[in-house]
Amino acid sequence: MPTRATPARHAADRETPSREAADSPRRRIVEAAIELLESGGPDAVSTRAVAAAAGMQPPAIYRHFGDKEGLLEAVAEYGYAQFLESKNAQLDPAPEDPVEELRRGWDLVVEFGVSRPELFAVMNRATGAGATAAHHAGLEILRGRVRRLAAAGWLRVDEELAAQIIRATGQGGVTTWHSTPVDRRDPALLTILREAMVAAVTRAEPTVPAAESGPAPAARALRAALPDDPDVLSPAEQHLLVEWLTRLADDRDAGRP
Repeated sequence: MPTRATPARHAADRETPSREAADSPRRRIVEAAIELLESGGPDAVSTRAVAAAAGMQPPAIYRHFGDKEGLLEAVAEYGYAQFLESKNAQLDPAPEDPVEELRRGWDLVVEFGVSRPELFAVMNRATGAGATAAHHAGLEILRGRVRRLAAAGWLRVDEELAAQIIRATGQGGVTTWHSTPVDRRDPALLTILREAMVAAVTRAEPTVPAAESGPAPAARALRAALPDDPDVLSPAEQHLLVEWLTRLADDRDAGRP
């Protein structure tokens, strides 16, 4: 039964897949695995399916990665490398506004997690040396942003706590987004969560959506105050009233002429 390749045996294969030649067998396998992962979830990433998608035989998986877990570690490493490249491309060594830099960095992480949930999940579970090193490189970028906030006098809390809050709100936002039914997802969640993070970590004024006017807030309040078993309304009337209030509460244009 094939076993996971040891670092000594496959030292040449330890190079980050994204830096290898586009036609290298190892990179082709990793990219095929990512395509299957993002189109069909973890269950779609079988050694046989990945080998077929990469135009190879299943033994190639074992030769380069040892087993499926080794392949997933390489997928995570590849994902981190792609993500770090995008972060480094936006990295300003001397930003004029470190608070806006914090917002951009947070948005970048959340957008990646929202748009590539399966890869994001594999990256967060990875414990291999390559993925761990890439993860630490990402943390260093985050700590650099936090240090610049502190140096400019913006930081409200200790640097380590600030980094933990930033990471927790970003990962929590992504998790909540994907655990919410599609028809109930509201982009305002991510904006408000980001600004709550900014308020908790810095002395800057948060930028939040303008307060709603019109019937929507009143409709929410009345809907929340309705008794479960009213004495004055029939079940049909109660159902109709709740439907009307829900429509008013959820209509963002309800208060506009």
